[in-house]
Amino acid sequence: MQRLRVLPGPFAIEHVPDARIGDDGWVALVRAPEGLTVVRPARDADEEHWVAFYGGDTAHDLDVPGMLAALVGPLAAAAIPVFVTSTFEADLVFVQVQHCDGAIATLRAAGHEVAP
Repeated sequence: MQRLRVLPGPFAIEHVPDARIGDDGWVALVRAPEGLTVVRPARDADEEHWVAFYGGDTAHDLDVPGMLAALVGPLAAAAIPVFVTSTFEADLVFVQVQHCDGAIATLRAAGHEVAP
């Protein structure tokens, strides 16, 4: 069982082909050979909005197996698409806004606590 919080949002997830981004309150930056993925607070009504579930209340060491699988497995079984990024101690699982209620119900049915 994990205790999750829904972070204040919504968020936007974008791919930036070059390394130049502004300091506009980003949440995560992931650099890969094909470019930079940025997770930041959404600021445009035309963007796809995402809700973040944060497992920081049940932080875990990097060598604890299955923590992320326990979250994304039930969501995958419910056909809810996710985007995931992790910190040193916890995971952030993002779902599109239209799937938020279903994700909460699915995670609770899987035995997790979800607080707004």
